[in-house]
Amino acid sequence: MTRSKFLLGSVLGLACFASGVLVAQGPRHPNLMAAQDLINRAYDRLTAAQQANEWDMDGHAARAKDLLDQAKHEIREATEAANHHH
Repeated sequence: MTRSKFLLGSVLGLACFASGVLVAQGPRHPNLMAAQDLINRAYDRLTAAQQANEWDMDGHAARAKDLLDQAKHEIREATEAANHHH
């Protein structure tokens, strides 16, 4: 299998998984979904910054990514709490 086919398959698999997660969340919460999207974009930008720089930025980018992971967890919890009240 060529590398490009493997990458394409991985991306498609991830997209299917992500769409399943959205369906499983139940009622839509547009503000929480928007916040989640912004966190995902910030995480991607941090990853790009880490790859573009040949130093570790004194661990600050990694710490920021850890905090974004915590924020994503809290948004999931908020979504579950909102779904529980509906």
